[in-house]
Amino acid sequence: MWSALSIRDYLREKAAESRHDEMSAYLMFIAGSVLYVGGVLETLLVAERVDWLLCVPFSLSDVPSCLFGLALTLSGLALMVFGLTAGTYFARDRGWYMSQLKNTSVVEEKVVTTRKRRNSVNNRKN
Repeated sequence: MWSALSIRDYLREKAAESRHDEMSAYLMFIAGSVLYVGGVLETLLVAERVDWLLCVPFSLSDVPSCLFGLALTLSGLALMVFGLTAGTYFARDRGWYMSQLKNTSVVEEKVVTTRKRRNSVNNRKN
């Protein structure tokens, strides 16, 4: 059976793990934005004629650099979306662990105060 102390340690460890995962996810977002900007610049500087599909520039030419720019742009967009989604998920996850840690602390305080009351009542009887 788990004691209240080990549950608290578990929740602290999971909150720290979620904080680390959240930071990694936001770094993924930053890497995606760098790749996206690099891909857009590559496509705009190399291609003679650029077509746009929403926010993705592409060129249907024989130049291999245009295909490389499109690959950078698409991978950058994917990393930005996944990084932002994962960061939001881990932030909410960490919030849940912190609220459970707060609830555990409240329950632990109640247990300690009831034990003190029982001990003081027992000491008075003796």
